[in-house]
Amino acid sequence: MCGIVGYVGPRNATEVVVGGLQRLEYRGYDSAGIAIYDGEAGLQLRRSVGKLINLVNRLNREPAAGAVGIGHTRWATHGGVTEENAHPHRDASGKIVVIQNGIVENYLELKGRLIELGYTFHSQTDTEVIAHLVGHYYTEEGALEPALCRAMAELRGGNAVVALCVDEPDTILAARLGNAGGVVLGLGEGEHFVASDIPAILDYTRDLIFLEDRELARINRNGIVITTLAGAPVRREPVRIQWDPVAAAKGDHKHFMQKEIFEQPRALMDVLRGRIDQEAGTIHLEDLKLDDAALRGIERIYATACGTAWHAALVTKFIIESLARVRVEVDYASEFRYRGPILGNDALLLAISQSGETVDTLAAMEEARSQGVPSVAIVNAIGSQAARLADGGPIYLHAGPEIGVASTKAFTSMIVAGYLFALRLAQARGTLSPAEIRTHIQALLELPGKAAEVIETTSSQCEILAERYHRATDALYLGRQVNYPIALEGALKLKEISYIHAEGYPAGEMKHGPIALIDENLPVICIAPRDSIYDKMISNIEQVKARHGQVIAIGSAGDDFLASKADDTIFIPETLPLLQPVLVSIPLQIFAYHVALLRGCDVDQPRNLAKSVTVE
Repeated sequence: MCGIVGYVGPRNATEVVVGGLQRLEYRGYDSAGIAIYDGEAGLQLRRSVGKLINLVNRLNREPAAGAVGIGHTRWATHGGVTEENAHPHRDASGKIVVIQNGIVENYLELKGRLIELGYTFHSQTDTEVIAHLVGHYYTEEGALEPALCRAMAELRGGNAVVALCVDEPDTILAARLGNAGGVVLGLGEGEHFVASDIPAILDYTRDLIFLEDRELARINRNGIVITTLAGAPVRREPVRIQWDPVAAAKGDHKHFMQKEIFEQPRALMDVLRGRIDQEAGTIHLEDLKLDDAALRGIERIYATACGTAWHAALVTKFIIESLARVRVEVDYASEFRYRGPILGNDALLLAISQSGETVDTLAAMEEARSQGVPSVAIVNAIGSQAARLADGGPIYLHAGPEIGVASTKAFTSMIVAGYLFALRLAQARGTLSPAEIRTHIQALLELPGKAAEVIETTSSQCEILAERYHRATDALYLGRQVNYPIALEGALKLKEISYIHAEGYPAGEMKHGPIALIDENLPVICIAPRDSIYDKMISNIEQVKARHGQVIAIGSAGDDFLASKADDTIFIPETLPLLQPVLVSIPLQIFAYHVALLRGCDVDQPRNLAKSVTVE
């Protein structure tokens, strides 16, 4: 979850590292720090609590410069948000500094042993255990690489560790253990980089190598050498990434979240690009490794995800079951492996993740692999762990970097990617004819334009509604069938960025509990497009109004009857029922955004959250 950057080369490492951390601040912003080495000035450590700007301000007061350095932006796990707990951490000699992404599950055991050996701790973090452990073995080995390997061998849990030693000042070591956040190695000319995510180093290089489980990289000006933690050499060709770093800039938008909401028409088109043949009525998923025979053999799908991606999985369940007639079960990835799932040889695991680094989702994929079940990953981050673990192949979103912690364009792109996968299944299984698939393709092709229409026609209205309701303390979101997950997602968006308590519910369950909450102070957002259960939703709206609830309805364009029942109505264009969730989601995102603004909340970096959850 934390952000890591390292650099060796002719540039001022401070500028490279801090610039990279700015691109990774979405991964954690409780504190930040850097360690820079210079032959004359020695090891220079700067740390600050809070957002990265506090570290920048400290560096303005206390400059640090050198040709080698590492930096870290933290999302607190062990220990509070204090400068002492900020990374980097030193060993007892002060010669070695360490940064980490992950959790040392046995850190108390290791810490107790180190205390018995006479080591003193100055923080509450598990990372300081790594620093002292590496330092301890350094005194025995006399070199950083074997010391780090011995330390990594004693850690339990997923961890990515980067270390620097003043006795080996031109070298950075990076090691990875288990399903910790990714380690990306960047290749330059006379300079090399390490980071926990691609955007951090795209300003300098597009040629990347991904470090795998139980591997170590030695990084210096002359190159990068990779071995296993046991010392065996590893040869891996670099991957060229095409992302433009400018795409991560806000441009004319006030926040990344706003920018990413407005990018959805483009993102939706990019999901479709190159994957549909409208004339033939066929779907081609370029990285899918399952042929028609394999797809026909699938009798059940286990969809696993976390947070917003879990809501996308719920929508995908409706789509796959309707179009391909394959049974789908949806699990929280964090619970999946702990229930001892019995998957069977006719199953497929479908993992959905924006980052491809979510530790629980990766663990679910590993569980499927252990049972001989293939997995397919719907994922945004190219080359991420989920993409590499997916033996059935990844389905990339191609949505571009999503910096705002609250997912927007990735969520709607996930739904469309799931729709394409459902059509590919239906194509292989013969549940839809090419003519029927062409109908769906046409609707998909129209979707980006309709998303742009929703943004244009509802933005001002959502801003007005936010003014009316931003002082609410609670909100209830209701939907049915495929729009029930969108009620969950709308509620999540509101609570994660505005801190208003909100609940999503299947509308038919309202009278089984939530109806007790309804009074004249409760805004109730009702998703009611014209579909097969439209009349049922109207009945639910009437039940809310009978108890004086304030109804905001989202419905199909031109539905005057719905408008007569609600206090406020937001209209979306007509589309196929299974694609309605994409269009319904957009005004819910815009509404949450403006509510958060009016409440003075940090929209892009809401408290206590991080973009990529790489620890349990």
